Amino acid sequence: MNESLASSQQQPAVGANRPPALLINNIEVIYDHVILVLKGVSLEVPEGGIVALLGANGAGKTTTLKAISNLLRAERGDVTKGSIEFAGERIDRMTPNDLVKRGVIQVMEGRHIFEHLTVEENLLTGAYTRGDGRAEIQKDLDKVYDYFPQLKERRNAQAGYTSGGEQQMCSIGRALMSRPKMILLDEASMGLAPQLVETIFETVKRLNEEEGVAFLLAEQNTNMALKYAKYGYILENGRVVLDGEAEALSRNEDVKEFYLGLSSSGRRNYRETKHYKRRKRWLA
Repeated sequence: MNESLASSQQQPAVGANRPPALLINNIEVIYDHVILVLKGVSLEVPEGGIVALLGANGAGKTTTLKAISNLLRAERGDVTKGSIEFAGERIDRMTPNDLVKRGVIQVMEGRHIFEHLTVEENLLTGAYTRGDGRAEIQKDLDKVYDYFPQLKERRNAQAGYTSGGEQQMCSIGRALMSRPKMILLDEASMGLAPQLVETIFETVKRLNEEEGVAFLLAEQNTNMALKYAKYGYILENGRVVLDGEAEALSRNEDVKEFYLGLSSSGRRNYRETKHYKRRKRWLA
């Protein structure tokens, strides 16, 4: 395996010339005081960057995001080792509300909207921590509608009766209303048609380029995530087993074979290959 792609747990290196906005250093997460879920995970997201966090279902992606956003305690989980920093400040002991005020927002898997509220009412809930007045909030609401024209058309519709794609747009739009510096986007492509997935990720790209919002994308859709991210980490059983520039990861034979369904001999079925073989190669 290419040594430049080997996982570096102690000194994560997203690189570029930008300082890390988010720095996770060797964290462990335990649920119910006994179940070890994350084991020495280190990663970083540069200021204004897009980083992909990849892996199969159950690999630890969502747990990593919840560790950052401090939502673990609600599920009897805790970061027991390591540290998490945002903009040079320790955040792993802050409340979720304090973290939102600092600009770190998680868009959770499953499009957690308020189904009984209208689309616009859902969006406005994202501004609850702000105190800059109605005019500024309206300005940002108009900006959300510019990024998601479908939401403007459906602004008065009850959110629970909108499509899955519209609900995902609503979830991201609600996060934007808090004026985030970083969005933790969990499984944005789940359950959506390919065309809608493309639309969501193109909007992520626009938000990154035009608004300077950094993204950490937790995704099973490896192909799409690597297309838009600059750097990627692959989790397996709660550990980072591979990381590197997105373009290099997309060319890596292991990634192509086990996550993109391709190999040098053509397309293969992921289930045909034993799990231990993959780990043996990657960790050699």
